[in-house]
Amino acid sequence: MHKIVYNVWMTNKYAQFIKNLRVERGLSQEQVSTAIGVSRSTYTAIEAGKQPLDVEEAKKLASFFSIGVDALLSGAIPNIGKYKHMILSFLRMSLTQKDDGKVTKTKLAKLLYLADFAWFYENLESMSGMQYRKIAYGPVPDTFFRALDELEESGKIVIERKNADGKDMLLVSESDSNKNEKIQTLSVEERALMKKIATKWKDKNTNDIVNFTHNQLPYFLCRDNELIPYELITQEDPEVVY
Repeated sequence: MHKIVYNVWMTNKYAQFIKNLRVERGLSQEQVSTAIGVSRSTYTAIEAGKQPLDVEEAKKLASFFSIGVDALLSGAIPNIGKYKHMILSFLRMSLTQKDDGKVTKTKLAKLLYLADFAWFYENLESMSGMQYRKIAYGPVPDTFFRALDELEESGKIVIERKNADGKDMLLVSESDSNKNEKIQTLSVEERALMKKIATKWKDKNTNDIVNFTHNQLPYFLCRDNELIPYELITQEDPEVVY
């Protein structure tokens, strides 16, 4: 049952997105259908959300529009610059009881997920446009690890590697040299939501927030390694959105 709903959501989501991409580029349905090797009637049905894309069609369309397949099917183009600013913004908030500016990498990933999905719950759009995947320590976008690596390499964050109780731990903090960087990609409303999330989870440890997100419908209903549709959060009870 849930899988059927998922497919309907995804088809309608990318159908409008594909149409917008075509119109923005001044292309006709005939031009796009020819480029991906389908009839115009088939392409018209795809744009109308009446026919889902198969794997090869999705790959051809993504290549034609010069975007990733995940972005095509999700109906949103990830904004990695804004996602990095979300990371920095969270690091400037009080995230733990110690209040030392450090947070585990896993807890940071969960806070980012909650911000994106809570924003979608309220506004029907993602804050960053990232696509989250169901993995053991997820939900997390593939880009999370790349974003941290790039922020560390550019000297914007510090990742401290520690061993606690026989377990390796990665603690993330903003570097002193970067704390004056202005963050202009986030709106006042987006920052306010992130602050509410940070405050709620400040006194909770990493395992607490992992268990919470794993019990939410978006993670619970998806298969391992599957992309998590944002729309699933709209079925969640308001008090457990974040």
